[in-house]
Amino acid sequence: MHKKTEHILKIFEELSKIPRCSGNEGAVRAWLLNWAKERELEAQQDAIGNVLINVPGSKGYESSPTVALQGHLDMVCEKLPESTHDFSQDAIQLVYHDEWLSANGTTLGADNGIAIAIALALATDEKVSHPPLELFFTVEEETGMTGVKGLEPDALQAKRLINLDSEEEGTIIIGCAGSQQTELFLPLLYEDTPEGYRAYRLAASKMKGGHSGVEINAQRANAIQVIARMADILTRQGDLRFQSIQGGTVGNAIPRDAEAIIFFPEHLVDQNIRCVADVQNVLRSEYAQTDPELTLDLTAYAEVQDNRAMSAACTRKAVDFLLALPHGPAAMSAEIPEFVETSNNLAKVRVADGRLYVLSTQRSNVFSRQQAHTNRIEALARLAGAEAKSSEGSQPWEANWNSPLAEACRKVYKRRFRKEPKITIIHAGLECGMIGTKIAGMDMISFGPTIQNPHSPSERIHLASIGKVWDLLIGLLKDMK
Repeated sequence: MHKKTEHILKIFEELSKIPRCSGNEGAVRAWLLNWAKERELEAQQDAIGNVLINVPGSKGYESSPTVALQGHLDMVCEKLPESTHDFSQDAIQLVYHDEWLSANGTTLGADNGIAIAIALALATDEKVSHPPLELFFTVEEETGMTGVKGLEPDALQAKRLINLDSEEEGTIIIGCAGSQQTELFLPLLYEDTPEGYRAYRLAASKMKGGHSGVEINAQRANAIQVIARMADILTRQGDLRFQSIQGGTVGNAIPRDAEAIIFFPEHLVDQNIRCVADVQNVLRSEYAQTDPELTLDLTAYAEVQDNRAMSAACTRKAVDFLLALPHGPAAMSAEIPEFVETSNNLAKVRVADGRLYVLSTQRSNVFSRQQAHTNRIEALARLAGAEAKSSEGSQPWEANWNSPLAEACRKVYKRRFRKEPKITIIHAGLECGMIGTKIAGMDMISFGPTIQNPHSPSERIHLASIGKVWDLLIGLLKDMK
């Protein structure tokens, strides 16, 4: 293990004890401000809750232009259905296995806790030569980039920014997608179920899920689509009534689990159970490479409190609506081979207040196409008689292929590792896009250690890549005298 990795991991372990789901960053913010105070570093939080820590330049670099190191305080909080973890108070249970670090049944939070750990390790290492630093950590990145949206134009003095929120070591990012969320509300009609109808639980589970930007092209199953597809097949074989349906947890994670409480005639039980088993086999074949453990279950539901359910026509409309909503890549780039340019994630579904609630998250590296795809989803909602509400969204980070900072980083990487890094753009969202709209003239790049399956309980970080990112970062800062 790299000699610095152990120190970085000790800081990360401390962070992992602190709850920091999006919107609940108060404790980690207080921890950071206290960390700075103990080391006599100037630190402050702004009105939104972002934290800025100023680190003086090392000897000989005192008058060098300031550089910002940037990451976010929050994490996506996802867990396995059987996990009893309470993200509001429990520490993340870290699991070291061979060359990887993961968590026990939950997201790890390396996205983006590792950025904080690396930045703090650098700020306290007297052997590292660096210009004055602004360690800038934002809130609620994962749920709408609230922190950078409220950023004041004079919040940072730096004109060069290194974002540490990328997830493939050896890759330097110079552009990213923007995103926009659309909430859909379909009115529902409930009535008493006919005589002889019984309640059953239809569940779709054990899908891999993942990051709705980075892994949207991985052909992974979406649990909401799976449950809708199964319900559609069952309605074609006999009457079926939805009472409730739920799936997905956050807008930027591909749903892994979904379930519906349904009613149908008791004489159809054996037929429907066989049908569910057959469809499970079909889906496992379709998703053999991505979701081989995909599971469909149909079981009697004894906990039903109410025999009312959606009418047959309303159930049909709800199923049709979910079937019609898109998910996955919508357009590929004409400039970069095999690169997803525009997509959406069918992220959440619920029944609440007599309406079917659906959340879709759109992404694109071209802002006009992001808007166009959002307009398409809104149009589909209108055709179904549903209401649509779309967020303001975030701007893409337009690539600067002539970035001096990217070129400097490329040279350091090649000198240190004797090979060329990959310089590219990504389909995920980074805060650089919004920062660029707030602070004119900011030269930005992003890189980070290798993180697999972010936004899912399978998230893990490659330990060896942490040391390589450290070497790249200190080499780059050393050249910024």
